[in-house]
Amino acid sequence: MSLKKAIIDAFTPEGPIKMPMHNEGYVMEKPKEYKIPPVVTINHISVEFDGFKAVNDVSTAIFPHEVHFFIGPNGAGKTTMLDIICGKTKPSEGSVVFHGNPLMAGLGVNINLTEMREFEIINLGFGRKFQAPSIYKSLTIYENMELSLKGNKGVFSSLFFKATEEQKNFIDTILTNVELIDKKNEKASGLSHGQKQWLEIAMLLVQEPEVLLLDEPVAGMGKPETERTGRIIRNIAKKHAVVVVEHDMEFVRKVADTVTVMHEGKILVEGTPAECLADEKVKAVYLGRGKFHKSGI
Repeated sequence: MSLKKAIIDAFTPEGPIKMPMHNEGYVMEKPKEYKIPPVVTINHISVEFDGFKAVNDVSTAIFPHEVHFFIGPNGAGKTTMLDIICGKTKPSEGSVVFHGNPLMAGLGVNINLTEMREFEIINLGFGRKFQAPSIYKSLTIYENMELSLKGNKGVFSSLFFKATEEQKNFIDTILTNVELIDKKNEKASGLSHGQKQWLEIAMLLVQEPEVLLLDEPVAGMGKPETERTGRIIRNIAKKHAVVVVEHDMEFVRKVADTVTVMHEGKILVEGTPAECLADEKVKAVYLGRGKFHKSGI
């Protein structure tokens, strides 16, 4: 039985669990034991569309401060999993349970996200970034951030809102973390493709999510921007759980803590990047289909 399967089937907050560690050189170390429970458990999730099972009995767990990748060929069910977590798609079977942040972990928090609406899940502590960046191009980077501040939602409140010094400092901290602080007074329309992606990630971070969901964050980027995005995501994981759907296997290899390989709606393999990319089943699926670019398998 896999570690994560054991956690899902019989989770107790007091019990030790193994959490993958990631060092500065992007080389996986042996798992160490921590008494930190998962922030989210995905329990036997299935989704059926007109008789077709897009996701079939998927179970896994997302841990605090972990970068967890879902990878697989087109149609494997990766993006559907993100849709289920954030409430955009409702499963036919199973549940997604939010356990809260590490400080809440010992309190036995168990919130079934599959019974909630999208905005309720967002307010609970989830941020979702889709493939195409969604920013206000006519505004400055700072103005985009100010509009995204937690609690600043209504049109009327946005018109008359003035950030406090604490909020301004918080915005500056996040812009520093996504390496855009030197451009904060520039119009968003002048940003490169990669910088627009980083701005949208920053706009989610300013809402203080517990879990950040990213759908193909490096699509369309060159190597320098891809490497910079990897560095940004690793930095984000110091405070947040990060879930990523991606096709760039070199990026996965360098950035992921845990990889869930999906194929035809099911989990094919789950483990560290090295374990997954060395697996014969993974090689057979991807070398046979040729769906990944930069695979390196």
